[in-house]
Amino acid sequence: MTEFRCVPIPSETAERFRLTGIDDNGNTLRRVIAEAGAAPCRHCLRNARAGDPLLLGSYNLPGPLGIYWTPSPIFIHAEPCGRFDVADRVPETVRGRLVSVRAYDRDDQCLYDLGEAVEGGQVDAPLARAIADPRTKFVNIHTAKPGCLLVRVERG
Repeated sequence: MTEFRCVPIPSETAERFRLTGIDDNGNTLRRVIAEAGAAPCRHCLRNARAGDPLLLGSYNLPGPLGIYWTPSPIFIHAEPCGRFDVADRVPETVRGRLVSVRAYDRDDQCLYDLGEAVEGGQVDAPLARAIADPRTKFVNIHTAKPGCLLVRVERG
C-alpha cells in the first residue's frame, strides 16, 4: 500500500473549542456524555469510553473547497488528549462502523470512481486504491449514515 497519514483535526482547533466553548460556526458546543463506541474523538482518533465527557460542535473541513465543501459535526474529548500521529495506520475510529471513502483531486473535485461505502473493517482496500491513484490529492473518510467526517487521509 502507498504510504499514508491519517490527519486529525489540528490541536489548535481542539484547544479553541475547549477554551471558548464555541465551534467554527459560532455555535455553542454541546457537552455530552459518551456511550460506549458511539463517539469518536477527531483529535486523538480514539473511540470515547462510556461516561467520557465530550464536546460536540461543527468543524469546517479544510477541504474539499468549493462545490463539495461542507462543515461536519465532530466530537472531541472535553479534556485534553494527545493528537493521533501514526503513519500507515487506520485509526480505531474508522473500524467497526459503516464508512464512506471519498477521494478528491488537486482541484477539489470528487473522484466518483474511487468513492466507496464499506464496513470500517474493510476500508483498507478502497483506501489503498484511492491513495495510490495519481489523481488523488487527499481522501476524507466519513461515517456513511450520518456523513460526519472521521478523518482526512493524505499520502505519507
